Amino acid sequence: MAKAQSTNGKKQLSQAQEFEILKLVLDKFLWLGFIVMGWGMYVSLTAESVLEGVWHMIAGAVLLLLFSVIIIKEYEIVKS
Repeated sequence: MAKAQSTNGKKQLSQAQEFEILKLVLDKFLWLGFIVMGWGMYVSLTAESVLEGVWHMIAGAVLLLLFSVIIIKEYEIVKS
């Protein structure tokens, strides 16, 4: 499979290859968001102050929202 080279000598990825790499990277960040939210739930249930865990859950939700926005901005959603 020949790959096209740009003018600066770097190899360019096909759109499918770029999408596969993006899926791998974003999957890790989405897991990170859920882990932070889960940690916040654990802290809320075990700590004396529920507010302490709520801040972790809010941080996880912000992470998930941020990466959802990145996905929507990066890739056009095409109706088939």
